[in-house]
Amino acid sequence: MTTAAETREELEKVSSLVLAARRLLATGALVDLSVLRDRVGALCGAVQSMPREDGRSLAEQMLGLIRRLDGLAADLRDHMRSLNERRDGGKA
Repeated sequence: MTTAAETREELEKVSSLVLAARRLLATGALVDLSVLRDRVGALCGAVQSMPREDGRSLAEQMLGLIRRLDGLAADLRDHMRSLNERRDGGKA
């Protein structure tokens, strides 16, 4: 079983990965999100399996991660829109 402290540490690492992915995407680099997907899935599983109070102690950090992931999703949508516009010759 994963402890709340270990999960909190992993949350920080995953949040850093999200920020790094956003930075890379902003430069036009290709970003492999499969590792991020796997680690977020593992985090969710860890939180679900821990005692309720331990999980609740991580709620604020989990919400922060969700906000960062939402930001990454918005960046990806913008990037895809930009690529599609370039492909279509500027037609929106």
